[in-house]
Amino acid sequence: MSGSPETESQGLEESPEAWSSDLEVEHGLDHGAFFLETNPQAGVTTEAEEDEFRTAAHRVRARAGESTRSSDPTQIYLKELGFKPLLNAEEEFALARRVQQNDANARRGMIEANLRLVVKIARHYCNRGLPFLDLIEEGNLGLITAVEKFDPERGFRFSTYATWWIRQTIERAIMNQSRTVRLPIHVIKELNVYLRAAKTLGQHSDRKPTPEDIAELIDKPIDEIRRILELAPDATSLETPVSQDGKKTLGEFLTDETHVDPETALADENLKAKLEEWFGELEPRHREVVARRYGLFDYERQTLEEVGKAVGLTRERVRQLQLEAIKQLRTRIRETGWLHDEYPEFGED
Repeated sequence: MSGSPETESQGLEESPEAWSSDLEVEHGLDHGAFFLETNPQAGVTTEAEEDEFRTAAHRVRARAGESTRSSDPTQIYLKELGFKPLLNAEEEFALARRVQQNDANARRGMIEANLRLVVKIARHYCNRGLPFLDLIEEGNLGLITAVEKFDPERGFRFSTYATWWIRQTIERAIMNQSRTVRLPIHVIKELNVYLRAAKTLGQHSDRKPTPEDIAELIDKPIDEIRRILELAPDATSLETPVSQDGKKTLGEFLTDETHVDPETALADENLKAKLEEWFGELEPRHREVVARRYGLFDYERQTLEEVGKAVGLTRERVRQLQLEAIKQLRTRIRETGWLHDEYPEFGED
C-alpha cells in the first residue's frame, strides 16, 4: 500500500551486489562520492563524529582501489550502504527518542540507517537536470531535516515521514538549479502541472495539445495557462547577437512588460513557503492524499477513486482524509493571519 511505513523501505534488504547493478550510473567524481565526508556539516555535530565519517570515506575509497570489478565511486558508495543494517521498529523508536534528547550518536545512527532510502528516492529523479550524486546529496539534507523533526510518538514509521522531506529537498534543488533562468518555486510547480497535462493529452492525440485543450482538462482559465506556458521553452541568452554586425544583442530589444512590485513578489514567496511548511505538519496519510489529489510533489493529479486504489482505502475514506487535511491547512492559515483566498484550490469541499 502506497504511503504505508514499509513502502519506501521495501526492497532495501538487497545485497551490495544487487545495489550496484540496480543503481548503475555514468557519473563519477574524482574527489569521491561519500556524501557525509564531503559535507561533514550535514549530520555531524562533533569533531569525533566528523573523523569517524572521514574514516568511513577512506574505507570506501580503499575498497574502490582494491576492487577488480569497478572503480566507480558511486557504485562503491552504494555497496558501502548495502552493509549498513536497517532498523526494526523498536530500534527506530528508541533511537528517535534519543534524538529528541539531543543525542548526537543516535542522530548519526538514524541518518546512517536511512541513507539507502535516499538513494531509492533519488533514483526516480535521474535525468531531470542534476547528476545522480547531487540528487543523493540534496536528498540527504532532507533526511537530516526529517531526523530532527521526527516524533516517534505519533505512531508511524520514520521512512514514511522522511520520504516527504527527501522528495521536497530534491525537487526544490531541481527547480532551483536545472534552469538557466530561475523561476519562483510556485511558478515552476504550476508549469509542471500544465506540462504533465500536455503530456497526458499528447499520448491520446496525434497533434500537439493547445492551451485550450490543457485549460479544459485541468479546469483552469485559458489566460492563466498561456501565461505559465510562455515560461516553458528553453531559455535563450540575452547576449545572443541579433544584428548583422553582431553588435546588438537580444537583451537590448527586450522591455519588461510584467514588472512586479518587489514587496508584492516577496509577500507571495513568503506565502508559498508558509504553505509548504504547513503541508509538512500534516500526518503522512493526509499529506499523500492531498498531494495525489492536487498533483503536488511529482504526483499526477488523481481522482478520489485513483487515490483510493493507490493507498488502499475506499473512495469515501480518501474524501474524508482530504477534507480533514484541508481543514487543518485552513486553520493554520487563519491562525497566522494569511488569507486563504490565495489558495482557492484548498477552499473546495
